[in-house]
Amino acid sequence: MFKINKSTLQRFEDAAALEWLETNGLGGWSSSSVTGCNTRRYHGLLVAATVPPAERMVLVSKLDETILSGNQRFELGVNDYGGVIHPKGFTYLQSFTKDLFPQWIYEVNGIRIRKTIAMIQGENTTVLIYDVLKAKSTFSLELLPLYAVRGYHSLLHANDHINRDAVFTDHILKTKSYEGSPDIYIKAPGADHQANPDWFYHFNYAIEKYRGQDFEEDLFSYGCLSVQLKKGDSLGIIISTEDPAGKEAHELLAKESLRRQSLLNNQPGDKAIQQLALAADQFIVKRGDDLKTIIAGYHWFTDWGRDTMISLPGLCLCTGRYSDAKKILAAFAESVSEGMLPNRFQDNGEAPEYNNVDGTLWYFIAVHKYLQATNDKKFVLARILPVLKDIIQWHYNGTRYHIHVDDDELLYSGEAGVQLTWMDAKVGDWVVTPRTGKAVEIQALWYNALRIFAALLEMNKEKAAADKMNGKAEQVKTSFLNKFWNAADGYLYDVVDGDHKDASLRPNQLFAVSLPFTLLEGKQAHSVLKIVEQKLYTPVGLRTLPADDNRYVGIYGGDQLKRDSSYHQGTAWSWLLGAYVDSIIKVKAEKSKAKKVIQNFKYHLEEGCIGSVAEIFDADAPHHPRGCMAQAWGVAEILRVIIEYQLCTAAARAASRVS
Repeated sequence: MFKINKSTLQRFEDAAALEWLETNGLGGWSSSSVTGCNTRRYHGLLVAATVPPAERMVLVSKLDETILSGNQRFELGVNDYGGVIHPKGFTYLQSFTKDLFPQWIYEVNGIRIRKTIAMIQGENTTVLIYDVLKAKSTFSLELLPLYAVRGYHSLLHANDHINRDAVFTDHILKTKSYEGSPDIYIKAPGADHQANPDWFYHFNYAIEKYRGQDFEEDLFSYGCLSVQLKKGDSLGIIISTEDPAGKEAHELLAKESLRRQSLLNNQPGDKAIQQLALAADQFIVKRGDDLKTIIAGYHWFTDWGRDTMISLPGLCLCTGRYSDAKKILAAFAESVSEGMLPNRFQDNGEAPEYNNVDGTLWYFIAVHKYLQATNDKKFVLARILPVLKDIIQWHYNGTRYHIHVDDDELLYSGEAGVQLTWMDAKVGDWVVTPRTGKAVEIQALWYNALRIFAALLEMNKEKAAADKMNGKAEQVKTSFLNKFWNAADGYLYDVVDGDHKDASLRPNQLFAVSLPFTLLEGKQAHSVLKIVEQKLYTPVGLRTLPADDNRYVGIYGGDQLKRDSSYHQGTAWSWLLGAYVDSIIKVKAEKSKAKKVIQNFKYHLEEGCIGSVAEIFDADAPHHPRGCMAQAWGVAEILRVIIEYQLCTAAARAASRVS
């Protein structure tokens, strides 16, 4: 359990920087700051994936509570009206905890209430439980639902098109705000509804303002729900796009609690591992009728090919979710086009984008690790190997964006105006880090793809073809070592394009060491690891440029131009710690040092999105979390290396019991 104490919660600016996240396995979520004040346009009590895992809508923005005791009103809600915080319900907070679910305890006028929020797996449904722990006498709890009913990227402003009518029957409030928008149900047992349709104006979202985005919104209310409560009562609220008639909030919560507990049954009893395993669950979502995919990050990403394949080992294999891993590999196998995995799936039924060179190569790594974990040869050889054959052939023949194998057997990629590697920031027509030519990590991935492909051919009794691929891989290694070693500086060039060699010191070179089939060994590998440690390592990730580079940006913020132009120009990335730990183990075999990397990182699980891992961080100390508050590959890579290398005492004990 992570716990935020009263003193922190009652310092508004500190508490507003802490967030919580609930998800539903469909791409939807419930999320806000721990104060109850929404600080992002993406915050909402019910954000539904209307076409899972995409087309998400913020339906119910929040539910502001007021306690009526005697002749006094105590408002528990918190809103930001342009620097004016009202009401100030955070002053009544005694604690916030994150275990299986986020929970708050409020105390006011002798009344003590525990609030629990949960999303239900497989439904666009949020459940709230209010347990009355202490009360001298009966009191009223008034609930004010505030509706947005909009696309999750947009903002709502007062308008005359909203349907102001609501139906309240059998303690269920039913609304439909616009033609074509989802029905929204709020079930509040024992409650009365006081209809008072009206707009509430000028909600400000501080993080949107920091990011240079529009940050002001109006929300609509259909009136208050009110219920009488006393000590020992437990009120269960259901907010859903499905009719909750016949459903009971406590039963839904109990079922979801059992599901989450089952995710932890085989995990070591370490707080960080258990919270990361719960965080991992939040990214694995449904795609189609019987397939799965991985949401790259909350709140604004859908599923990206690159992120999915990098994340799959940590999210699925290390947590024993082999069936989910299989469904994910199958889902992407169906989407391969011209030998390429989609870079990302889009909202609103738009065609997938294929502007990446590395996601397809990471697919080979994911398949390799899936086979290692499951020994599922039948699936891999029958279903996946034909897809891999097609991919390899396209890469030799040439595919989109000039992606092709060059005469030296290295993989070339790129054309003007296109970003193809994971360093993919683009502002208008400006590609910030184009990396056209032969990027260092792409060669490492290509080498691994060939080795893995050869091993699968051998397994499939295609020895001649396997030998040929192994021969190609040897040529890749020879060419790589000849062209990429920067002897003057003692590390690898980032990109080689003809006679041009980019000597930018970047973390990408670690993949020549960290991946299953290593390109760089001995003194050269030691030299790379040493300079990465000296100039790029931070406790929460690796910088994308060293501080002495004149392009370095230490603080990530401002409008989109400023943010995107610094995205890979210093900004530290959490997911790169996975390759860093891999390299420490491979090069130095220093498990104690790898343990220290994880120990140094753990504090982050109690900042930002509690129990999860942020996408990026300021390159400068104190390394504030930025970008997506919860990122799949950040969670995945930290969890993977902890479990693979037994980097905590509990993990080591668990491994010992298994062996």
